[in-house]
Amino acid sequence: MADKRVVVVLESINGDGYTQGYAECTQHVNDALRVNWDTHGSAMHGVDTEAAHAAAKTEYNNLHLPVMDLVTTALQSDEFVTQLNEVFPDDDEDLE
Repeated sequence: MADKRVVVVLESINGDGYTQGYAECTQHVNDALRVNWDTHGSAMHGVDTEAAHAAAKTEYNNLHLPVMDLVTTALQSDEFVTQLNEVFPDDDEDLE
């Protein structure tokens, strides 16, 4: 589930960056050529990519990973190394 949210944030960054870059480029073309370039053909025309990115970022920032509760509990213990080894067993030790 966490990986999907990371992908959603990355895709929203790309979409928002593309939209802002396209708008900036369009403005430069309009200014340089003294035309009014029609942007209705843009894939992102009329899409609020900034809001989509903000929503994806908020969802990601509110992400709860249960393993972090285990890590926090382990780090509060006097035997934190032992507890962390229980949370994250070393697979190499199993091979010996």
